Formats: sequence, structure tokens, C-alpha cells
Amino acid sequence: MVLFNLSSDNPGPFILVGIPGLEQAHVWIGIPFCIIYIVAIVGNCILLYLILVERSLHEPMFFFLSMLAMTDLTLSTVGIPKTLSIFWLGAREITFPGCLTQVFFLHYSFVLDSAILMAMAFDRYVAICSPLRYNTILTPKTIIKIVVGISFRSFCIILPVVFLLIRLPFCRTHIIPHTYCEHIGVARLACADISINIWYGFCVPIMTVISDVILIAVSYTLILCAVFRLPSQEARQKALGTCGSHVFVILMFYTPAFFSILAHRFGHNVSHTFHIMFANLYIVIPPALNPVVYGVKTKQIREKVTILFSTKRT
Repeated sequence: MVLFNLSSDNPGPFILVGIPGLEQAHVWIGIPFCIIYIVAIVGNCILLYLILVERSLHEPMFFFLSMLAMTDLTLSTVGIPKTLSIFWLGAREITFPGCLTQVFFLHYSFVLDSAILMAMAFDRYVAICSPLRYNTILTPKTIIKIVVGISFRSFCIILPVVFLLIRLPFCRTHIIPHTYCEHIGVARLACADISINIWYGFCVPIMTVISDVILIAVSYTLILCAVFRLPSQEARQKALGTCGSHVFVILMFYTPAFFSILAHRFGHNVSHTFHIMFANLYIVIPPALNPVVYGVKTKQIREKVTILFSTKRT
């Protein structure tokens, strides 16, 4: 709360409109969002439970996967419950501190998700390119350093966004045509120059994510080079199979993210309603699909899930 009191002119509550143009359909739109959100919560909680209790899953790859699951839970939980309260209860007000909290955790989760995918790509690179040194390179101490490093990096990137919003005077409308608070959407309500917000909000996080994508691409280029040098077809298929779920999750995370960025920048004919709907789907669909993808594609998790549910049924 000390952070929020730094503002000399702390504005009153903001009003979140929901999805502009579809107000009459909010009740019905909320139903699929609620179902997908429940799938995300249940799927990620089962994944975290299995990784916690099964000693065979206490490996670096699954540790990073558990971190991804926790970040996905944060990403969806920060946005979707408020969205559903707007759709079903008409609870459109959000306080300025609440709005800043939502802005921070939404953007922080996105940047941290990207960093975790980069760390998982490095894990796969070591596992395939240096399998005999895997346990000596990715020691518990090294993993802790990676986790602390990417978490601190994400925190340092997103924290300035909060201060850039706190400094702004909000003397015009407090109506936000969205279902949740996001940096530029809130900044545009200010009656002051927001060029710093625009440049920082666009350039710094995007350049960070692009650097992650480049490092992921380098890792998988080296992985492919190592795989195609393997002597047998079976060995190549096994090596590629261990990366299949991770590649699918990477594509599922970055493809809509870059599509949304390009649509905002160049898609002037794309309706605002589409942008809002797409933004809401983005914070709930990847968190719902990630545990499903890893449950289907990863043999160890698939076997543990089968055992878990067969034991309960018995």
C-alpha cells in the first residue's frame, strides 16, 4: 500500500466496461470463459500435485514445468475472476490500487512465462546435446540461480510500469473499455503526456520477449543439429519426442502474442471488440491447454495421471 500512496493524486475507482458492443451477451460469453478457467485451475493443480508427490518427477524439466504451471495460474486468476464478475454480477468498479495490482501481475506473468520457456529450452538443449553431463550442469544450485534470475529480471522489467502509471494525473474519464486493466489502456485515460509509457510499455517487454525467442531458436537449432547426427532413426525420434510438447507450448504462447501485437500496431481495420475478446482468450486458453499438452505428450506425466485416476476409481 505504501507504493500506491506515492501518487499525489490517487484517483477514484475505474469502470471496466467488459467487451464493448457485446454487453447484452456478457452472461452467455461468461459461460465458456468460466469452463476454460476451471479446466486451467484443475489441470495445473493436478500437474503441480503430481510433480510434488512423485519422486520420479523431481527433475529439472519438471521443476521448470511446475513453475510454468504456477505462473499460468497467476496469469489466468488475475484476470478471469474479475471478468466473470463483470459479465455476471455487473461489478465493473475497480480501485486504483487494484488496477495497478492487476497491471503488474498480468504483465509480470507474461514476461515470466516467456523466461520460463527459455529456461526449459536450455534444459532440453543440455539433455539432448550433453546427456552425460546433464546432472552435473543442471544441479539444484544452478536451477535455483536460474529461477531467481528470471524471476528477478521479470520483476525489474515490469515494476517501472507501475511507477509510470502512478505519476500520471487522471482528470478525465475513468471508463476503461476492457475487462481488465492493462498498462497502455490505463495510461490513455491520463490528461498528460504518456509517450514514456508507450515507449517503455512497448519496447522493453517486447525486446525482452524477442531476446527469449532468439535464445529459444538458437537452442532448438543446436538440438536439431545434434539430433540429426544420431546414428539411428529410433534415437532421433526419441530425442525429438522429448521436445514435442515444449515446442507446441512455445508456439501456443508466442504465436497469439505476436499476432496481438501486430494487430494492435497495423490492424487498424480490426474491431476493438475482437481485440478485447482475443486478449481475454489469451490469458485463459494457454493456461488451460498447457497441462493437457504435457499430460498427453509427456510419458512420465501421462502414466502418473493414469495411476492417479485409476487409484481413485478403485
